[in-house]
Amino acid sequence: MSAAAPSLRSSLTPLTVAAFFAVYVIWGSTYLGIRIGVASWPPLMMAGLRFVIAGSILFAVLRLMGYPWPTRREWGGAAILGVLMPALGNGLVTVAEKDVSSGVAALVIATVPLFTVLFSRAFGHKVRGVEWLSIALGLVGIALLNQGANLSASPAGALLLVTAAASWAFGSAWSRRLPLPAGPMASACEMLAGGVALLVGSRAMGETLTAAPSLSGWLALGYLIVFGSIIAYSAYQYLLGHVRPAAATSYAYVNPAIAVGLGVMFAGEHIGTPELMAMAVIIGSVALLGFKSR
Repeated sequence: MSAAAPSLRSSLTPLTVAAFFAVYVIWGSTYLGIRIGVASWPPLMMAGLRFVIAGSILFAVLRLMGYPWPTRREWGGAAILGVLMPALGNGLVTVAEKDVSSGVAALVIATVPLFTVLFSRAFGHKVRGVEWLSIALGLVGIALLNQGANLSASPAGALLLVTAAASWAFGSAWSRRLPLPAGPMASACEMLAGGVALLVGSRAMGETLTAAPSLSGWLALGYLIVFGSIIAYSAYQYLLGHVRPAAATSYAYVNPAIAVGLGVMFAGEHIGTPELMAMAVIIGSVALLGFKSR
């Protein structure tokens, strides 16, 4: 944001506080929702349905409220972010959680702020020494994660998660330079574009339902649509436009702890010593980045 932009403290309106709660707590819980959902749904199909349905509902509501139809340029910008963020950033996480625990997935995605700083170089941001240190520490954390049972047993899952984090970060860094629809209409268009891309990918990969989804599978999909997408994704887009990027991506401090705790309590997941060490290193690296960004 420009020098004239308000500080984080002066930006803490009730709506901003609610948005932070959504990306901190609700997003942290979606990793467990994905883990439950992929037991019943093919991953790309579930992610595609999640975003197409959420985007359609939000788009229809906003049109009824009087929001204008996006221009062709705005649809183009939203489509780019839809592919980078919901499709690749979330879709690859959904695929990875077939084999990787929800807590470990959240730990890898916690590196998004580090990737965001790195990609910001392409948009004129000069990376300082402390930021390079944060990035290096984050890579050490990823290396520690690979020593644990979760990622060492699934190299493909590790690659998918790192790619997802990088794609989401690139979209976040690029978002302010793209022509986008006003307000929450941007979220609706991005989710629609990303959801369509995911469903095309699902069809191309030959995904099919071999059995009717269980009740828990339907509930997981519903939770991801309403809370993970309509509420939390829209909250994140709001934060990107109203607070510093370092503050908007600070959910990475909190999501892993919530995801790990919920995974242990409700999914019987096990987090070993390498994963705990990696959590400390990764969250520490992101905290260092956020502290120096103030």
